[in-house]
Amino acid sequence: MNHSEQKICELKKYILQISHDTHEGHVPSAFSVLDILYVLYHEVLNIDPHNPKKSDRDYLIVSKGHSAVGIYAILADCGFFDMEELKTFGKFKSRLGGHPDLNKVPGIEASTGSLGHGFPIAAGIAMGVGYKNSAQKVFCIVGDGELNEGSVWETFALAGEHQLKNFVAIIDYNHSLDRSIRWGNLENKISEFGWDTAVVDGHNHAELLKIFTKQHDKPLAVIANTIKGKGCATMEKDPAAWHHRAPNDAELQQLMEELKQ
Repeated sequence: MNHSEQKICELKKYILQISHDTHEGHVPSAFSVLDILYVLYHEVLNIDPHNPKKSDRDYLIVSKGHSAVGIYAILADCGFFDMEELKTFGKFKSRLGGHPDLNKVPGIEASTGSLGHGFPIAAGIAMGVGYKNSAQKVFCIVGDGELNEGSVWETFALAGEHQLKNFVAIIDYNHSLDRSIRWGNLENKISEFGWDTAVVDGHNHAELLKIFTKQHDKPLAVIANTIKGKGCATMEKDPAAWHHRAPNDAELQQLMEELKQ
């Protein structure tokens, strides 16, 4: 394993242990988005953990707020708060709730969890900083299940109409919705709204870095093909059963062993 792969594996172990101890968390969703978060926070975003609200920062809004335990793990790894605080996730009076709260957690730019809300918030921020001719960029991670929400497609239309070239949407395409609806060619659908589009492997750090740093004259939609529960074969084989399920003692041991393979 290289350094980033080792770090991702360590963070997944943290997440599994926390979910086991607190009986909370959407572990498969957190695993599917973890590589995307890692590349953004460690290699792309202009941010400062010691000054989270600095005026010239880039923005990242994770619209799929139920992956909060993954977001918290990355924020702690970057130094927004101490790693030990992760152990309080989901507990009474902890600021690390099941969905992220911008008024409590440093580094969180929008309170999300109700699906379809984070994306239009991100578009509004992109429009606002764009009016200042700012070099700031706004990224937003959307779950493929959120594509059922009308507000998502309204946002695609709005951002395309205003040509928000500082705006990047990342679709965590882990096929969680395939049992009820299949989206077909998302590239064609989204490009019709005036967006540039790209399809990447959402677990390949080199591909992610290349597309996140690419210049574009339109809003950019990155369709990141991901796997729910990535790294744990048990979860990968049955992601629906694990969607919001914490591992018991035996399952924790098994999943930890799978991460080593």
